[in-house]
Amino acid sequence: MAARPITALAQEHLQNVRAFYEDAASPRGRISRFYRRNLARQYRYLIPEDASVLEVGCGSGELLALLPNRDVAGVDLSAQQIERARTLVPHGVFQVAAGETLELGRTFDAIIVSDTLNLAADVQSLLESLLAVSNPRTRLFINYQNHLWRPALNLAVRLGLKQPQPVNNWLGQLDVANLLQLSNWQRISSWQILLLPAPLLGIEYVVNRWLTPLFQPLGAVVFTVARPYQLAEATPRSVSVVVPARNEAGNIEAAVVRTPQMGAWTELIFVEGNSTDDTWAEIQRVKSAYPDRRIKVLQQSGRGKGNAVRDGFAVAEGEILMILDADLTMPPEELPKFYDALVSNRAEFANGSRLVYPMEKRAMRFLNMCANKGFGLLFSWLVGQPLKDTLCGTKVLYRGDYQRIAANRAYFGDFDPFGDFDLLFGASKLSLRIADIPIRYRERKYGETNIQRWRHGWILLRMVMFAARKMKFVA
Repeated sequence: MAARPITALAQEHLQNVRAFYEDAASPRGRISRFYRRNLARQYRYLIPEDASVLEVGCGSGELLALLPNRDVAGVDLSAQQIERARTLVPHGVFQVAAGETLELGRTFDAIIVSDTLNLAADVQSLLESLLAVSNPRTRLFINYQNHLWRPALNLAVRLGLKQPQPVNNWLGQLDVANLLQLSNWQRISSWQILLLPAPLLGIEYVVNRWLTPLFQPLGAVVFTVARPYQLAEATPRSVSVVVPARNEAGNIEAAVVRTPQMGAWTELIFVEGNSTDDTWAEIQRVKSAYPDRRIKVLQQSGRGKGNAVRDGFAVAEGEILMILDADLTMPPEELPKFYDALVSNRAEFANGSRLVYPMEKRAMRFLNMCANKGFGLLFSWLVGQPLKDTLCGTKVLYRGDYQRIAANRAYFGDFDPFGDFDLLFGASKLSLRIADIPIRYRERKYGETNIQRWRHGWILLRMVMFAARKMKFVA
């Protein structure tokens, strides 16, 4: 999408903003340093260290100076601010330019628009211009002031506690979401930080770390993450379906027969996991009986479904990775829905949801259903995206994204024996677009469930609490 020319009125606004910041000193003082450090903490969590970063409206470069990234660039209206940025961030590349008229001749992995959107002359034109410096995997990170704080911030300026600003917009979250959609960006998640946006005898640490996540709508700063959005033509992709199987001998052949061929080609990877029945022998028999199907077989290196999934993904050759539980309670015939969501670019991570359509009577116990709904609410809060059913075994993503999740696994640690949370937390940290895919959940036809409700429920709750400290209570 080509950026449209900006109007004379918008040009006049930009001239006023430029004149204001040509005369303005760089922000200094404890409050400014405190604020920048908190913004930088969020961006260090969101942006991988090896990513290329562009900041639009970079000012004198204070935020970029706090990031570990080396491939950084900044643009700003003010020539004086850009000269300061070049001194502060000598490894960066800086240019005097308006965000509405960007022409940089390259793309970036991450684009930051920090406290700039409300100063833009034409927000839609600015967002459209960012598409020219984006690739399909770029993530746009925006932070702006919560409009609920406008009276308090105006008072802070009058008291000399906050640096004045030129006349600016006051955008709400719905405004930003609408403008992103109009500009061909898709919002992924939004959240607020900083109930107390200034240092106050150490109290700010307690308030911002432990209370802000519980009272997010009142946070002073809104963060929004988005990605370039365009429906893609369904270019055929190769698919690897990983089937962890423990005591599932009676379901192996059905998994082969019922799993449809998808994309360029489809391979099935059976990972046998310490079975006490003849699952391993049955897997080998079925592989020999269906020579026309791409089938790989292995025995897992450790214990637990999470280990089996990782072993299967390690030998997968497909561009798209899928998990199919061997109990077949998620019908294999539904897998093309997940495939279509990814290849059309409607999602980057497809998560099965069993809690939309009616399910068979004995498919899920009542307490299990309550727990699944509870975990769905917790996860929606944790990742900032709607998730109805986090524990459905079927999850689908691109192999390249899985490799990025695995490379960043040290942030959360190897703490998930089931694999569901590991993938969801990892996808959230990479700001992947997650979509729920409703499926019709069926009763198990063979064998007994490997789930131990109370023991596993407690483990899952502990993992949620651990992840909350890493994702929400981080100030």
